[in-house]
Amino acid sequence: MFFSLQLLLLEGISAGELIFVFLVVLLFFGSKSIPKIARSLGRGMRQLRDASQQIQDDIKSSAFDEDDITGFPVNKKDNKE
Repeated sequence: MFFSLQLLLLEGISAGELIFVFLVVLLFFGSKSIPKIARSLGRGMRQLRDASQQIQDDIKSSAFDEDDITGFPVNKKDNKE
């Protein structure tokens, strides 16, 4: 339990404080708009995750593709003489 709280950066926040923050958010936004806000945040997080995954894939593919670096095709097989 302690490890999961560290991951969320909630080390010094108690349950009572979280409930208070939730009630303030509920009063400020209203119960009808909170699902819309959560849905929008979820979509944004998914788009960010997909974009970062695509960037990582592009970096990995360009790092291991030696044809782009040298300009010459590289024989991938081991040459044992």
